[in-house]
Amino acid sequence: MFLKDGSTYWDGVRNYQARNNLKNMKNGDLVLFYHSNEGLEVVGIAKVIKEAYQDPTTNDQRWVVVDLEPFETLKKPVPLDEIKKDKRLKKIALIKQSRLSVMPLTKEEFETIVTKERGKE
Repeated sequence: MFLKDGSTYWDGVRNYQARNNLKNMKNGDLVLFYHSNEGLEVVGIAKVIKEAYQDPTTNDQRWVVVDLEPFETLKKPVPLDEIKKDKRLKKIALIKQSRLSVMPLTKEEFETIVTKERGKE
């Protein structure tokens, strides 16, 4: 749906830490798109096109969304087990807090994952 629609908002975040991470996103930031239910793998890159605003799926003012658009589909998804094996990624929240839906990465961590997809580790 995301690719077909061309953009979407990231809604349904109901964890305070994840919400704070959404609030820290800026226009133009690139984010990794991870399938957490099927596949357990990074499958693409999206771009933030609108910063945090009230989640339209709730009247509760505590929750926000950001708008995203597809940026790049990875030719070869990067599975979680491969990420876990890389010592450079041992501190990322995906490994330490796997249920956290929105998490920051350093530029180096982001590049490490994208480089894996391109087979240039």
